[in-house]
Amino acid sequence: MQEISNDHLKRLWDQVCLHDDLKSFELLFYQLNRNLLIFCDTIIHNEAAAEELVSDLFVHVWNNRATLTHVLTPRSYLYGAVKNKSLNYLKQFSHLQLQVDLSDNVTVMDSTDPNTLLERKEFFAKIDSIIARLPTQTLLVFRLVKEDGMKYNEVAKLLHISPRTVQTHMRIAFQKISGLLKSFVDRDKARLSNKFYTLAGLISLFF
Repeated sequence: MQEISNDHLKRLWDQVCLHDDLKSFELLFYQLNRNLLIFCDTIIHNEAAAEELVSDLFVHVWNNRATLTHVLTPRSYLYGAVKNKSLNYLKQFSHLQLQVDLSDNVTVMDSTDPNTLLERKEFFAKIDSIIARLPTQTLLVFRLVKEDGMKYNEVAKLLHISPRTVQTHMRIAFQKISGLLKSFVDRDKARLSNKFYTLAGLISLFF
C-alpha cells in the first residue's frame, strides 16, 4: 500500500477545517480509518469497541472542525487521540490482553498450484503468529513504522518514548521475526518447493 504523505493529509485537513469540505473529510476518513482501527484494536483487543472509538473520533473532528485549524500534523493528532481513547477504554473496562488480527491480504506471487498456495498460506500464517508474539510495545512500534509508514521521531512523540527506544524496539522485532522465519525455512526446506523456499528466504532477509 502506498504511503500517504503528511503534506497530502494536511491539505485534506485544511480543506475540512477551513472550508467545510465534506469530500475531503470522506477522503481523510477512507485513507486513515483502517490503520487507526488496527492501531486501536491492537491496544484494546476489541474490534467492535475500536470501530466505535475511531468513528466517534471522526465525528468529533467534523463537529469541531472550526476549532482544529491549529493542527499541523493530522496523522499524529489522530493517532494520539486514538491512543488516549484506547487508554481511557482500558481504564473503564480493564481489557488488558493483547491480540493481533493481521489480515492475510499480501499477494507475493501469482500461482494456482495447490501446493504453492498451501505453502504461501502456511508461511503467512507463520508470519502472523510471529508478529503477534512480539512484546506489546514492540508490536505497537513495529506496526506504526512498517504498516503506517510513520517516521521514528513521529512514533517516539506519539508513544512518549525516545527515538533511540523506537530504534531498539525495531531491532528487537527484526531479530525475532528474521530468526523465527529462518528456523521455519530451515526446518521445512525439504518439504517446501524450491521456488517457495527461495521466496521465504528473501522475505526473511527483508524482515
